[in-house]
Amino acid sequence: MATDNPANPIGVHALVWVGDTSPAALELAIGKTKAAGFDLLEISLHDSANLDVAAAREALTSAGLGVACSRGLAFDADVSSDNLAVVERGEKLLHDSLAVTRGLGGTHFTGALYSALGKYGHPLTAAGRRNVVTVLRRLAQEAAGEGMTLGLEVCNRYETNVVNTARDALRLADDIGEDNVLIHLDTYHMNIEEEDLVRPVREVGDRLGYVHVGENHRGYLGSGHIDFTAFFHALGDIGYRGPITFESFSSAVVMRGLSNDLAIWRNLWTDGEDLARHARAFIAGQLHASRAR
Repeated sequence: MATDNPANPIGVHALVWVGDTSPAALELAIGKTKAAGFDLLEISLHDSANLDVAAAREALTSAGLGVACSRGLAFDADVSSDNLAVVERGEKLLHDSLAVTRGLGGTHFTGALYSALGKYGHPLTAAGRRNVVTVLRRLAQEAAGEGMTLGLEVCNRYETNVVNTARDALRLADDIGEDNVLIHLDTYHMNIEEEDLVRPVREVGDRLGYVHVGENHRGYLGSGHIDFTAFFHALGDIGYRGPITFESFSSAVVMRGLSNDLAIWRNLWTDGEDLARHARAFIAGQLHASRAR
């Protein structure tokens, strides 16, 4: 029987609260995350140059919050490129980001780790895919030594040409060949690319390591057309107990660079606190209902 305390850590993306990772911004985000009842804060590392890792870790620990980190790459630092100098810059960015995640006390480093975040004008090349596999194998081996996992986030065709479906992610993880490379499903992207929201969850099974929950327009959960009941029942069917993080973007909160990469052109909400409290209750309610069987 389900309880009001679901086993899954429930998280929220920091862009619900703030548009950068300066000490003042993260202090605000951590406080609001705790007050809204979440277990975990996800921090995008696109702004990591402004991040005071030691101070953020202390604040997260004081608040009793877990942390996960995410990012995509840039076209001039893209490990899926055929240009080895570009690949080298991307690999350094990934290793630096893994170190930041570790420094914050996190064990989950996830996102579009395999490519730039943006629309490509061509399909992935065979050489580019080989570069992805080589780089992520080395990154995974480093992460394993620290007890960390990598997440391959399945993103839509307008944000990457490498991994667009759960099956793409599974094939890539198989080729990387490291046990700590897990799959990251996101309902916003699944709504665009998958045939339904159930079969991919079941196909990924115990290799699912991280989940993003977002509405089809990235606004309030339940205000769009995504079938969250089916999705959460599928998570229950595979016994998923990992993090479930709410992700929503609005032009009310802008992170320079990332917001443009994600094409966040309009206000889907203006009150992050109301949005987040609603999302926390919505996710907990779905988890409760999916287990009350």
